[in-house]
Amino acid sequence: MPLPRVIATRRLPEPVEQELARDFDAALNTDDHQFSEAELQDALRDADGLLCTVTDRLTAVVLAREPRRCRILANFGVGYNHIDMTEAGRRGLVVSNTPGVLTEATADLAMTLMLMAARRAGEGEREVRAGRWTSWGPTHLMGADVSGQTLGIIGLGRIGRAVARRAHAGFGMKVLSYTPHPIPAAEAAQLGVAQLSSIQGVLAESDFVSLHCPASPATYHLIHAERLRLMKPSAFLINTARGDIVDDRDLVRALDEKWIAGAGLDVYEHEPRVPAELLGRENVVLLPHLGSATWSTRVAMGLKAVGNLRAFFREGKAPDQVG
Repeated sequence: MPLPRVIATRRLPEPVEQELARDFDAALNTDDHQFSEAELQDALRDADGLLCTVTDRLTAVVLAREPRRCRILANFGVGYNHIDMTEAGRRGLVVSNTPGVLTEATADLAMTLMLMAARRAGEGEREVRAGRWTSWGPTHLMGADVSGQTLGIIGLGRIGRAVARRAHAGFGMKVLSYTPHPIPAAEAAQLGVAQLSSIQGVLAESDFVSLHCPASPATYHLIHAERLRLMKPSAFLINTARGDIVDDRDLVRALDEKWIAGAGLDVYEHEPRVPAELLGRENVVLLPHLGSATWSTRVAMGLKAVGNLRAFFREGKAPDQVG
């Protein structure tokens, strides 16, 4: 019996590609180019399964391509807002993701952004690399404290809880949160989290606000001008979730008019394009979507995606099926 044909849309860590090639008739993306709309449509026609990533815009137009052979979209990542889930469901396409394995790495990066933004680390590195640093001085690049400050977390899923644990236990921070699905009081107490009843309350009281909610119609531009105005002028916004949770134009305005002190961003609404108004700002730390980018995490994500493919073709159902 022939092996199922699986196309990987991006280059994957070597152990993942080895697993994929062992268990499937695998087509690997050896030059790691981003698939065009036409290439995605061809892949849906030629493969039984697609191992896709956040860079693949699997829109209704792409998914409507007929004839279509593909039966499963095994997404490399937790978020799947790049896939038109309504159209996938209508066409009988199974979609899976890779939850659980990227929690710690993403939480680490959220803390990295918080520390970099507060302590002006990006500014300092640029100064040193450019040869502009001439002397230590008592008022040179003074930043903000992190230890003992108040962190507001929007979204208290796996990653939000991991950030809360780091902030409270490691930095002695007071942690506030808003989530539409509150966690048990005992767990919140263990994490040192006070669960508030509104986003507005979290924004108004926090020195740092870290976003950890999934991208969905309900969270699109969740952070907009009215809510940014609620934040302290000394506060920082941190986003390692999804770019379209924040209205870019309103964030630029908030920085222009000093509603907030700065931001640390790993994701962008139209990535890889970053708003030009953010690129030249010293009080914004900008990273290229590195949340899960550790070797062990990316390997684990890939192996989970392969496991979803393997289970689907053997048993008809993926363990991490979504939608």
